[in-house]
Amino acid sequence: MESDEKNNSSSFPIGETAQEKGLSHVPEAYEVPSSQRPSLEPETADVPLIDLNGLRCGGAADRRGAIVEEIGQACRRYGFFQVVNHGIDQAVLEGALSAASDFFSLPAPEKIKFFSNDVHKPVRYASSLKDGVDTIQFWRIFLKHYAHPLGDWINSWPANPPTYREEMGRYAMEVRKLGLELMEAITESLGIGPKYTSDKMEQGMQVMAINCYPPCPQPSLALGLPPHSDYSCLTVLLQSFAGLEIFDSKDGQWQLVPDVDGALQVHVGNHLEVLSNGRFKSVVHRASLHHEKTRISIASLHSLAMDEKMGTAMELVDEEHPKGYKESSLRDFLDFLAKHDLGQGKSFIKSLQI
Repeated sequence: MESDEKNNSSSFPIGETAQEKGLSHVPEAYEVPSSQRPSLEPETADVPLIDLNGLRCGGAADRRGAIVEEIGQACRRYGFFQVVNHGIDQAVLEGALSAASDFFSLPAPEKIKFFSNDVHKPVRYASSLKDGVDTIQFWRIFLKHYAHPLGDWINSWPANPPTYREEMGRYAMEVRKLGLELMEAITESLGIGPKYTSDKMEQGMQVMAINCYPPCPQPSLALGLPPHSDYSCLTVLLQSFAGLEIFDSKDGQWQLVPDVDGALQVHVGNHLEVLSNGRFKSVVHRASLHHEKTRISIASLHSLAMDEKMGTAMELVDEEHPKGYKESSLRDFLDFLAKHDLGQGKSFIKSLQI
């Protein structure tokens, strides 16, 4: 019989996890099955790098049209792309990463003030998806918090380090603006118009997931995050260096997203797959680890309001493309997450397929 330590991640409670303590080995509770283990020399993903210069109002109409077409093709082929000339100043990006790094460098008691296993909490610190519950533990610590409307939530964010609210708040506002612009381009590329979801997205949710992946002594045995797709309409990711891997369903290979200076990564989420009636697929991705360096990533997840249901655009339903998905909301996803172990392959998008 396998040991209790291997089957019960609660043997590494928050504040005492292997990644927080910097253990010199990977405990059995963290070992992913051999079929899921990452390569130490992964293939580099040849994903679209899209220059957004000209996307905003005031740009030439033909340039905007070309960018919209590029975005649509990327969503259809990969469910993923990178963007440059996105309008967010480099100092804002660096400020957010620095604030995140400073938070994770705090003494454990400071961070544990925000600990919760309740996935519905608007601000929570944890290490695994559900600490003490998940079958496999992942080499990550994270802080998640709601960010829109910013004035409603920012005072519940950590006040320590002193610059956290200012730096992360500035980035949250800028990346939300970008997310709304990208969503308009995406619905335009679907042929349903740039304003199809605008009003609902304006009133929607923004969730910031700030992730820290400490050095891992045996990065071929563990993962920072298991394979999954995001529930959101779209996710915009900022990372300190490469470590995001996406699954290319066409060749069945995991590929490392290349590190492009100043670029942001954009994921198609489950709710956009539903809206598009499957024309765009939510990208399956995971986080690999480095044996010497700490990686920081900041995911900004954009969705409709908590209880607003995302359904398929009926303009995209016909005899050739029958409706393929049930409606769902962000709260539906959180309820699903509370009941299932995503590390064991449970998939929210599969639960929505008709």
